[in-house]
Amino acid sequence: MKGLGATLVAAVVLAIGGWYYFAHFHSTAIGKVVSNPRDYTGKEIVVSGTVTDRFSLIIMKYFNLRDSSGMITVVTDRPLPAVGAEVRVKGYVKEEFSLGDRQVLVFQESASPSGR
Repeated sequence: MKGLGATLVAAVVLAIGGWYYFAHFHSTAIGKVVSNPRDYTGKEIVVSGTVTDRFSLIIMKYFNLRDSSGMITVVTDRPLPAVGAEVRVKGYVKEEFSLGDRQVLVFQESASPSGR
């Protein structure tokens, strides 16, 4: 009976640890997101890579993020990272518009816990 309880506790701890890893540390390849946006739309995911460009317009701020598999534009309300910085971003995939075979995707960064 004791062995069964310890096994059950170990299984629960591993399951919670696995969930926490995939929810907070595991990055999704940008190329996967860009090639299959429907699989990721409406789901909070994490992407990571190198900042290649950054832009600040009057009404919005965004930067381009590249990993070994592709590039995506990240729209944010937070301060912009430096070009060349390695960053991890949690957020949502959004399709801004499609015109023929051209599709513009953006990654909307989630608000920070402080509500900024």
